Amino acid sequence: MGFFDFMTEDIAIDLGTANTLIIHNDKVVIDSPSIVARDRVTGKIIAVGKEANMMQGKTHENIKTIRPLKDGVIADFAASEEMIKMFIKSIPALKKKLFTPALRMVICIPSGITEVEMRAVKESAERVNGKEVYLIHEPMAAAIGIGVDIMQPKGNMIVDIGGGTTEIAVIALGGIVCDKSVKIAGDVFTNDIVYYMRTQHNLFVGETTAEKIKIQIGAALEDLESPPEEMSVQGRDLLTGKPKQVDVSYREIAKALDKSIQRIEDAVMETLSQTPPELAADIYNTGIYLAGGGSMLRGLDKRISQKTDLPVYIAEDPLRAVVRGTGMALKNIQKFRSILIK
Repeated sequence: MGFFDFMTEDIAIDLGTANTLIIHNDKVVIDSPSIVARDRVTGKIIAVGKEANMMQGKTHENIKTIRPLKDGVIADFAASEEMIKMFIKSIPALKKKLFTPALRMVICIPSGITEVEMRAVKESAERVNGKEVYLIHEPMAAAIGIGVDIMQPKGNMIVDIGGGTTEIAVIALGGIVCDKSVKIAGDVFTNDIVYYMRTQHNLFVGETTAEKIKIQIGAALEDLESPPEEMSVQGRDLLTGKPKQVDVSYREIAKALDKSIQRIEDAVMETLSQTPPELAADIYNTGIYLAGGGSMLRGLDKRISQKTDLPVYIAEDPLRAVVRGTGMALKNIQKFRSILIK
């Protein structure tokens, strides 16, 4: 172990459309919304993460909130770099250091990403002092995080519903056999709710409110065994322009999300239909694993199970499955060498 190794810190990053999570020393040290607020006059970033998130939809013309990632890939290069830099700077253990240590990083990327987009992620990482940068595909990381032994000659199906994309993959022998990445996920669900409130209730609600509705009463089925209470939603009346409140039930949200969920189901079915027969036999026995924030939608597991006639399991702590897997890959770089992209 040289002097350089001694100076190197290991971090695992799940750079998500909705949330960015970072693991350092086996602990999740950053778990924040992927959002930055910029001062339009000076061009300076004034807040990132939770602080910036609170400003969303409430800014005046001198402040702009930016979500640097769109559909799982970097859309705003400068903002994403600033965001990563500020997140890394705020890791408690690295704050104490006199100067920024060299970093060895494993970063997770969507499976449908292009070479150019991959290079963008790598360059961002190198600019924030990443000396050794590895990339790992999201479904792979999710599978490791769920606790699937991905090196076995056994088929496992992972459906990872994030903020920007839903990643569906069949994994065996440490590789992705067939996969599909659809741009329908948490963000689309949120927009569906905004649209529904406008068309059905003449109520204009912001993204933050729609997100709250999704979390509190979001559902994938119109009859749940233990339904959530109705929710009071405030927004602006489109007819009178006055603020008003309406009560909304989970059944309505299930209706609002139905089309988008159908498209995720179709993608799952399509991936199953491309699966080689031996692996399909495995999946019949092991079922489907769900990860990502979208998997927490009430009744979604049941709905996918009804559609596929397969058992469906939700990962424990689905929001962190991907970053956990990325962290495990970082710890055993030798073992997972074959699946990491250098």
